[in-house]
Amino acid sequence: MAKKDLLSIYDLSAKEIKSLLNAAFELKAKKKNLTVFNGKTLGLIFEKPSTRTMVSFAAAMVQLGGTPILLNAQNLQRKRGESIHDTALVLSKYLNGLMIRAFKHEDVEEFAKYSSVPVINGLTDYEHPCQILADIMTIMEFHKAKTVESLKKVKIVFVGDSNNVANSMLAAAAVLGLDFTLVCPKEYAPEKEILNKALKTAPSTGAEISISSDINDAKDADVIYTDVWTSMGLEAEEKKRKKVFTQYQVNSELLRKASPKCIVLHCLPALRGEEITAEIMDKYEDSIFAQAENRLHAQKAVLLELLR
Repeated sequence: MAKKDLLSIYDLSAKEIKSLLNAAFELKAKKKNLTVFNGKTLGLIFEKPSTRTMVSFAAAMVQLGGTPILLNAQNLQRKRGESIHDTALVLSKYLNGLMIRAFKHEDVEEFAKYSSVPVINGLTDYEHPCQILADIMTIMEFHKAKTVESLKKVKIVFVGDSNNVANSMLAAAAVLGLDFTLVCPKEYAPEKEILNKALKTAPSTGAEISISSDINDAKDADVIYTDVWTSMGLEAEEKKRKKVFTQYQVNSELLRKASPKCIVLHCLPALRGEEITAEIMDKYEDSIFAQAENRLHAQKAVLLELLR
């Protein structure tokens, strides 16, 4: 069989997403280590700092019986100018799979092009697909949804920057037919290519997708999701972004607009007092930290699907 990569949510069909979620729930329920990857290795390349992605992928590989190899991009010969082509060919000789956390999405696509082993996007400037699998899993848990189809009644609202996480949630909503609203400043709306792809996919799945700059459109939300206002690599814009995003903070006032059964999600790390208040972080820590835990289970499901 040809190798399969996971670079974008769009690399997965609705059926494949549901299968991964079922596997993740089963793995979480069993809570036992497996030996299916005995002798297999997963390379983990990090161009950006990481806590959850690094530890969850490494732990997932160990719990499946394999060995993770952490690779700091600063210590690889790529730093001295070796091409992605050459690096991908060499690493394919040593590894059974490769997870990359990179600044540029096109770099991960190039790795996948030349790699003979599966490549997984652990975050780029374009998408964060593994994060969103864990997020959907968490929404299902806290809204007691036994199937993805039952999530169609759940209003998901992402408040803040239309970054890689928002892009992947937008894509997942389009593929799965979910109700998704992105509330963000007009100047930080999704790129046309990203939005158009979701809108083109939505009619065939029944997805309801809305992009708004009005914070009142979070009304009756069953899920409010946020992330930092300034993603890694955009630090030069931090001062400007703080001013623009002030009204998009997830706080008690915003939660009063939401459904009584609303949960709050944050992919972390959180800057308490900026995109979310400490009060709300603490009040909704059950869903936020379950979301973080579910990265482990979703990643195990992905690894079993791609590396088996």
